[in-house]
Amino acid sequence: MIYSVRGKLIHCNQDIAVIECGGVGYACNTTLSTIAEIQGEQGDVTLYTSMVVREDDVSLYGFATLDELNAFKLLISVSGVGPKAGIAILSVCTPQSFALAVASGDTKILTKAKGVGQKVAQRIVMELKDKVSNETALMGENSNVDFAAVSTGNAQEAISALVVLGYSQSEAAKVISSIEPETSVEEMIKQGLRGLATL
Repeated sequence: MIYSVRGKLIHCNQDIAVIECGGVGYACNTTLSTIAEIQGEQGDVTLYTSMVVREDDVSLYGFATLDELNAFKLLISVSGVGPKAGIAILSVCTPQSFALAVASGDTKILTKAKGVGQKVAQRIVMELKDKVSNETALMGENSNVDFAAVSTGNAQEAISALVVLGYSQSEAAKVISSIEPETSVEEMIKQGLRGLATL
């Protein structure tokens, strides 16, 4: 297993980054966000990698952060979701917004990815909801979203109410997650509306 590659970026396009290590160029399939982060770097760059081996193909997938790599591994663990779909989803979502979408049941953001339909998005949410709630690596050091809290109790009711009012599930979950879980649904909605007004 190749954990990471470090070297000079010698070529990239919208979904491939080639990193030269010891005279060998490693072609890594990657996301738009990783391309944006490493493009133009003059020194060495590091990509954290996942090797996917199939009967007729061996491919390397590389990511600028461990959060993105962990999100990719979760995605391809879902039945019917291959590496291309994983890359497509992480090209329209950050690892944090992906985790929040799964935790809050927001399939809309997932269907923005090329080749990902509603059925696939629903399967991702269904299969990963519990895993994402426990996957602290996806949260990132600066995230204050409690993924477990937004999928239970009063929080879920408040999120549903805010969605009815026209907000997306991800937006609603983001503000509700910062409210004490013991708060009443009505108070959560009030505080949520105040929080959404400042986004």
